[in-house]
This record gives sequence, C-alpha cells and structure tokens, in this order.
Amino acid sequence: MSALADSVPRMRPMKKTDLARVMAIETAIYTHPWTRGNFVDSLKAGYTCHVMQVSGKVIGYGVMTVAANEAHLLNLSIAGEWQRQGYGRSLLLYFIDTARRAGALQMLLEVRLSNFIGRSLYFSMGFYSVAIRPGYYPTQQGREDAIIMGLNL
Repeated sequence: MSALADSVPRMRPMKKTDLARVMAIETAIYTHPWTRGNFVDSLKAGYTCHVMQVSGKVIGYGVMTVAANEAHLLNLSIAGEWQRQGYGRSLLLYFIDTARRAGALQMLLEVRLSNFIGRSLYFSMGFYSVAIRPGYYPTQQGREDAIIMGLNL
C-alpha cells in the first residue's frame, strides 16, 4: 500500500472502544473538553457519532443530531498534529453529506468567537452567521460568546 493511500481518511461509526482515543484528542485540544459521559450519552441517544481514521488511527471525530429537518453539529474535532492538512474540511463535508442524506434542510453549529480558524473553515464552506449566543462557552476567565452559524442544505 502506498503512503498516499495510507493518508486517505476513512469514516466509520464511533464505538465505545474509541472513547479512550477520542478523549485523548478532546483533552489535548480543548481547555474545556467534553467529558467521556458526553460522548457516552451521545452514543446512547443515537446521535450521529463518527470517527475519522488515517492509516487505522483515529485522528478526528464528530457528533451531530438530526431532527425536524435540521442538523445540529455538536462537536467536530481533529487531533492537533493532524490539523491544517485538510482533514477538518473532509470531516465537515462528510457530516454535511450525512445531514443531507438524513433529510436535513439546514445545519447549525456554535463556534467560539475566538476560534478564528474554525470560523474561517465554516465561512469557506458556505456557513453564515445566524446570531450570537452570549456566554455560551466556559473559559479560564469566565465565559465566551458563541456564534451560531447556519448552512442551507
């Protein structure tokens, strides 16, 4: 198998056995990460929880709900050492396609006001600002606003 083929991302449903790696990524890239319980609850609730693998290693994941023709992207994350290589865009495209196939007409998400890289990715994919959610995210100094973003599917 070529090195190029090894770098092709593969998506699959998240399993409980993935949670150790998912939590390792989550705690490494966020100051206020989701808990293991958040992921367990998402799996139990039947949310769309998928991981991205490269060369058999989980490098990213996402969690999304779809209800009433609306998708809500709750978490989209790529391990730090794999960021800025197009994997986040690939993972986002996968979830957009999954939402469309599930019958969603719109996708919504929240992103930290300070997350310029994430906001840039979402804007480049056609997302638009819907509103500000004041004090949505915890920070070391208190709370930070979230931008609610939408994408018509």
